Amino acid sequence: MKFPSIKTLAEGFVSTIKQYPFELLFALIGTIAGTIEVELRHLNRVHEGWLMRGVMTANLGLLLSLSATLFVQSREMSKQNKAIIKVIAALFAASLIFIINPTAREADYIRFFLLCLSFHLLVAFAAFTGKGQVNGFWQFNKTLFLRFLTSVLYGVVLFLGIAAAIGATNFLFNFNFEWDTYAILWVWIVGMFTTTFFLAGVPVDTTTLNKDLSYPKALKIFTQYVLIPLSTIYVLILLAYEIKIVAHWSLPKGLVSNLILSYAVFGVLSLLLVYPISEHDGNKWIKIYARSFYFLLIPLLGLLFVAVGARVFMYGITELRYFLIALACWLLFISVYFLIFRKQNIKIIPISLCVLTMLSIYGPQSAFSVSMYSQRRILIEFFEKHNAFKDGKLIPVDSKKISRKDGSRAVNELNYFIYSYDLEPLQPYLKKNLTMVSDSLGKLKSRNRYNDRLADRRELRGIKFDWAKQQLGLSTFELWYNENEEPSIINDYGFQANSDIKDIKGYDFSFSPAMRSDTVTDKFVTDKQEGLTVTQISTGTNTYLLKINGEGLKFNTTDITDRLITDQKKIAQYKKAPSEYDYEIAYNLPANMLCTTQQSKSYLVKIQIENIRVAGLKDNKAKPTVPISNYDTKIVYYIKRR
Repeated sequence: MKFPSIKTLAEGFVSTIKQYPFELLFALIGTIAGTIEVELRHLNRVHEGWLMRGVMTANLGLLLSLSATLFVQSREMSKQNKAIIKVIAALFAASLIFIINPTAREADYIRFFLLCLSFHLLVAFAAFTGKGQVNGFWQFNKTLFLRFLTSVLYGVVLFLGIAAAIGATNFLFNFNFEWDTYAILWVWIVGMFTTTFFLAGVPVDTTTLNKDLSYPKALKIFTQYVLIPLSTIYVLILLAYEIKIVAHWSLPKGLVSNLILSYAVFGVLSLLLVYPISEHDGNKWIKIYARSFYFLLIPLLGLLFVAVGARVFMYGITELRYFLIALACWLLFISVYFLIFRKQNIKIIPISLCVLTMLSIYGPQSAFSVSMYSQRRILIEFFEKHNAFKDGKLIPVDSKKISRKDGSRAVNELNYFIYSYDLEPLQPYLKKNLTMVSDSLGKLKSRNRYNDRLADRRELRGIKFDWAKQQLGLSTFELWYNENEEPSIINDYGFQANSDIKDIKGYDFSFSPAMRSDTVTDKFVTDKQEGLTVTQISTGTNTYLLKINGEGLKFNTTDITDRLITDQKKIAQYKKAPSEYDYEIAYNLPANMLCTTQQSKSYLVKIQIENIRVAGLKDNKAKPTVPISNYDTKIVYYIKRR
């Protein structure tokens, strides 16, 4: 085997840059953005969002630019027109950074995936938009697939080799290369090396591929003895299940849709892999299998429509159900096409799937718009049913007139809606300016941190959900409902000492764990002062063991919080004035109300809580609220030798 020289490799690299300048520019931009994101992981949501958007846009730009390059290479046009098309594609791809914003809209992660899928499909047929050249289309995609696998293999081997070298230098020379070094290495190998290597192997002259009649024998063996038997097993199981459904006249299980789609994927992939040899002598079984596959797929698609339709009727359309329906319609179209038309063109598979994917991303017919309208309609119907929809606006429901089951179902629907679509889509039905509400809620600090960071994206959605529950009169209902449980309401309490608790007068020294005492990471917190070794150990929910030079004191924070919550009259005067954005009942208490004392053989200890949050459980029979969990607990220990 003759290995290429350094000169040959350099010339090939320069040639690839000249052939794919926009593609490699997008790859470089995405790699730099990924590197910065690795280096600066603890950013605010705005900066984090821009880096993620940069990586996403670079990925999409590379794919769209490659599609444009393949398209102009396959057409006879002037260099000027080719350059204009490639520039337009690159500019359009770059503009996507202002459209895709996963930090603000979590659904944009799905949109990004769909755009990637549609652009990959575009790459598959961009050079074959004219008539004919079906064999060239197959050979081109076979080459791309094999080149991709080779690029991944080379990239992984290169990463493992360099990573091992870095690890060796750490061990032998006491260097301190941390995890981010390996992450950045992986980003550059994937972003630049594998991309450049892959682009160098993309066929430039696609017109000659139509004359290439080569076919890997191993591919036929793999398809004939692996893929086709697997799809046959699937179809036999599914047909037997369909007979059972008809015999018992019952609704199919939701999982059946996954099995049907798996059968469809195996079958379509099998037929695509053996397409070039379907007309060869001795391969008539391929045509027989193809017709039987599409024929048997039709009744299974009927079963899929029934399974999805039953859940749409009960719970409305979600993105997942939308995609299942869209895929079922596409598979039905493909099945009818290959059963009716004798002259079959496999290019219709990626072309039609690309168009369908594009239609599902943006617009009123997209998965997100249709599912949002459907889920919002379910919410509105609930309020209409309980006379809480007036003059086109939602008003708070009377929770006393709503069953716990219906209330819990509404709360679950509201939770799903806000986590999926945010607050703003409810604007037409609420009087308050939800943009201003979202901005105000977005300025709240995290509930689970002591630093100044804002609540992260997922926690912010929870805060918005709590706000919406309060505004719509649903605060008394739980998110999860169990008919066998006693009715209950979840209340959160926040207690904080309103005076300075750092004065150690009367004690030898104080000990305050540096980290939150409710986390696994600081289960053991130790300090050494004044000849004493003090260790705090978390032994269970709300329970702590304090060891001072081996002597132990055990206490439970609920001893304090129980006493406070059950005596509402005593703490009422210390209640903070609530705002409409509060999601807990907060109190500023005298320090002596948040402390207790214990003693061991040699030491007297005052256990002073600086601040603590409590998740309380209160039933509907007006019994005292009982704490079920304490969190964000900060404790100061004052220790005195006896």
